[in-house]
Amino acid sequence: MKVAQAVAEILKRENVEVFVTFPTNYLIEALSGAGIKPIVCRQERVGVGIADGFARVSDGKRISVFTMQFGPGAENSYAGIATAYSDSVPILLLPAGHRRDRSRVSPFFSSYRAYQSETKYVEEMLLAQQIADCMRRSISNLKTGRPGPIMLEIPRDVLTEEVNDAVVKSYRPVTTCRSQGDPDQVAKAGNALLDAQNPVILAGQGLLYSGGCQELFELAELLDIPVMTTLEGKSAFPENHPLSLGTAALTNPRPVVHFLQKSDVVLAIGCSLTKHAMAITIPEGKTIIHVTNDWKDVNKDYSEDFPILGDAKLVLLQFIEIARERKENRKVEDSRVRREIASVKQEWLKEWMPTLTSGVTPINPYRIIWDFITSINPSDAIVTHDSGSARDMMIPFYVATVPHSYIGWGKSHGLGTGLGLVIGAKLASPEKFCVNFMGDGAFGMTGLDFETSVRSKLPITTIVWNNSTMGSEKEDLMVSHERYRLRDLSGNYSEMGKAMGGYSERIENPHEIISAIKRAKQQNENGKSVLLEFMTGEYGQTNYSHMKPF
Repeated sequence: MKVAQAVAEILKRENVEVFVTFPTNYLIEALSGAGIKPIVCRQERVGVGIADGFARVSDGKRISVFTMQFGPGAENSYAGIATAYSDSVPILLLPAGHRRDRSRVSPFFSSYRAYQSETKYVEEMLLAQQIADCMRRSISNLKTGRPGPIMLEIPRDVLTEEVNDAVVKSYRPVTTCRSQGDPDQVAKAGNALLDAQNPVILAGQGLLYSGGCQELFELAELLDIPVMTTLEGKSAFPENHPLSLGTAALTNPRPVVHFLQKSDVVLAIGCSLTKHAMAITIPEGKTIIHVTNDWKDVNKDYSEDFPILGDAKLVLLQFIEIARERKENRKVEDSRVRREIASVKQEWLKEWMPTLTSGVTPINPYRIIWDFITSINPSDAIVTHDSGSARDMMIPFYVATVPHSYIGWGKSHGLGTGLGLVIGAKLASPEKFCVNFMGDGAFGMTGLDFETSVRSKLPITTIVWNNSTMGSEKEDLMVSHERYRLRDLSGNYSEMGKAMGGYSERIENPHEIISAIKRAKQQNENGKSVLLEFMTGEYGQTNYSHMKPF
């Protein structure tokens, strides 16, 4: 068989059933011929985003594949791959390469050279007989340790070469490898956690990938410890639980700030503890227990008292065992900490309620968020934001109740990323109501891939906030806007949604928000993608330090 067919055979053995692609690659025909379904995007950046969303919602348990053309296709994929790398998303990237006699000639683009810094692992395959070894190494890296995009570049002439069938038949599916933490270090950290007066847990995306959400729930309840999540970890702990503080990001619900400041011990698990604009800063003087599966995270941005290398789920099981050995069980339905969480949360929401229920026109986007929350069952939905205002307004208020019901992202701020993510989420979980929130600026970046959801029969709902301006850039573009109207945007996006074959509405009255969302859900259930364009105003940003309404 040819190398392209060998790749298809290996992916079949790894139970790959679908892949995302655009626009040409010999692998497309080979994978399709093997019964692996292609999803064709409109541009490579969104295609990587679709693979990204599929990987996140699948826990990384199903291999997510994106293939692209040599040269321009690989170049256009860069923004999507950078986002996946920054958020540690496991995607198998299979770009074609230029012929071997041209691959090292300037100015031909080499994925192998260009993506060294934006992938967890990248390899260039130069001989047909290497196919089993190269695929095994790539998939092993995909399944082991800290997640991230893996790239195998196969030159065009190699893809068409013959390979001995015996080489492919020798391939065996890769087994995932995980490890517990060092028992002595876990014991010391566990005792510090049990002895703490005001501990908190900061849970990251690693809980979702490890399948450790139930163990997190068990430990929190066992010891009555408040839980907050990182932006990428949102949904790892049910945010309707009395121990939930919400999401610790650029914008935070008040309980996050209150309890983090009050805490004496922070158990950060399944996260990198990277100091970043999208991550909350841990105040000085806290005892830090840090559980990560990547040695590069240890003591990176904080001086850590108890660094532990290990899989989040397995280490949680170790902590649970220590708590049981000490016969610790602080679970009290009406505990002091639960009452305090409820009190702080109620006070905060009371201050926000006039904004969340505002009846002004143009529509206040917070009203859209609140009406959405109150009109859908979050356990039946998968929701994501876009970067900028959509993310900053959504994160504190949206209540994610089950794992993977929210896709939080943001270390890399690629405007327009949310559309691809939500299409990928629908591909992974077709039974869910999959919704992305984006501004008119984000729609301008990637909006044409709404047609991909229509054509691919992946019915999503895209909510576009149209305020005809670039809102997040207001303070940075004062003079240029005053003189040249630099931030002004224009467009009728509901008409574009119709033109692309979807169902769409333009909503200007805040009292019609809930009915429009319910119609969108019904249209999705009938197999139609939906674009809801809400005419919103240019409202001031929140006070991010304390999340007070404007």
